[in-house]
Amino acid sequence: MEKAFCVALNCYHSLYAAFTFQLNYFFLLLLHATAEWCAAAGQAVGVAPAAQAELELGPAALPVTEYFTISFRLRGAALERYSAFPDLEGFKKSGKSSTTTTRIVEGQTTTELTITQRYAAYTEGEIVVKPFTMTINGLTVRSNGLTVRVGPAPTAGAGATTPAGGGLQGIGLLDNLFGKPKPQEYVEPKDNAFLALVPDKTSAFVGEGVHVGLYFYLTPADQGLLDFYNFAGQLPDILQQLRQRTAWEEPFNEQEIVPESVTMGGKPFLRYRLYEAEYYPLNAEPLVFPSVALRMVKYRLAKNPAEGLDNRLEGYKTYLTTARTIRVKPLPPHPLRDLVPVGHYQLREAVNQTTFRTGQAFTYSFGVEGEGNLAAVSAPVVPPKPGLEVYGPDVQQELTRQAGRVGGRKVFTYRLVARQPGKLQLDSLLSLVFFDPTVGRYDTLRAELAPIIRGRCAMPVPSAHPATTRSTKMCFSTPTILYNHSMPTTTYAATPTIFWLFCWGWRSGVGGENVEIACG
Repeated sequence: MEKAFCVALNCYHSLYAAFTFQLNYFFLLLLHATAEWCAAAGQAVGVAPAAQAELELGPAALPVTEYFTISFRLRGAALERYSAFPDLEGFKKSGKSSTTTTRIVEGQTTTELTITQRYAAYTEGEIVVKPFTMTINGLTVRSNGLTVRVGPAPTAGAGATTPAGGGLQGIGLLDNLFGKPKPQEYVEPKDNAFLALVPDKTSAFVGEGVHVGLYFYLTPADQGLLDFYNFAGQLPDILQQLRQRTAWEEPFNEQEIVPESVTMGGKPFLRYRLYEAEYYPLNAEPLVFPSVALRMVKYRLAKNPAEGLDNRLEGYKTYLTTARTIRVKPLPPHPLRDLVPVGHYQLREAVNQTTFRTGQAFTYSFGVEGEGNLAAVSAPVVPPKPGLEVYGPDVQQELTRQAGRVGGRKVFTYRLVARQPGKLQLDSLLSLVFFDPTVGRYDTLRAELAPIIRGRCAMPVPSAHPATTRSTKMCFSTPTILYNHSMPTTTYAATPTIFWLFCWGWRSGVGGENVEIACG
């Protein structure tokens, strides 16, 4: 009886020591996690970084067939306003593009906007870009300029042409203007200007991008007849009418309105890009764009022009667009039809190292690149896999709007820790199903890398006295810990439930750690 009592007491002390260590380890991990959370929360509620802006000039040497560029980058704030890009002697402005880069790292989001102005050189030679300043969101940034060497090309660039006719007349003879002017008769000449809402397609799939531009066209001869009237005041109402309740809108960051030379029906026109955006339908309802109006200043001309007078009488004319309806087609049947992104995508994957060992973390990047609504591309869900820990992902998105197209890339970065050696087949863990509207079918981006994991983990340790002692080796990402619990076999027989609960607790892990233990 006394011997049995001692055996039971020894069993109790052994189990109590084991559970006490597990409880202490749990609280240590909990304390560590709490400290990390507090640090992250402190960063989250910290002061937001101030907005930063900088200028970047293109290359100092280029052929006459390529563009010279001036760009500005804005970080830490949304773009509200910016001054016009400078006019460069020897260059002609030739369109702009914008790129938005979004990074999400450990829950912190940063955004960088880059707007680039392209310049075409008139001829070869050295062109001096003088120092200039720009204002972005109230921040003044300065460039010291540079000398650009424009080299030859297979075909000579066309020189600049000087428009025919004289310059604008000044307002002279103030006495006549403010005295009793001579009676004058004015006529309203016919113009060839028009306002157009131009979509790039008449039908689209759900989720497929539809580019829509609002343009004002006029002939070179109409430039002296027409002028913009309070455009900044009219634009908000126009945009409100163009909003689509059932579509995601991705506007182009275009604020400066400059004429572009285009040809329509064999005739030259000047086109003003007033607004453009990419619309992504969220369901099968059609996109309906009503007729919108733009009021312009139109001058009537004097029937008998008199020297020293303006010979123009200011009036107004309203131009209307034609209403447009874009038919939206539902996606073909598929189990994930309501969840998949739509676009033309390809996979760019990468790892941060070439050798891999058990218990050591490595970084894997799953990059989606192409044209489409990247905001609708969600991170691939990694299914649970025994012996593999997955953390993340961090997200970085770069979006470029240029030449009526929206595209870029979105990168999901995971941290992986393998606990078992062998080939890690990532294709069974990371994939993305999407619908490609250009071919009208579903496709899958699937990881192709398969790292070879080397090393050992979670092996039972043989005992010198198997009848009385059992040993357990546990694998952590930190150095290995070995425990020898000297517990007679009779103890396990006396308390089987407590022992297996103890083993299950170590297998389940403590505080987020995947811990393995060899029990019995």
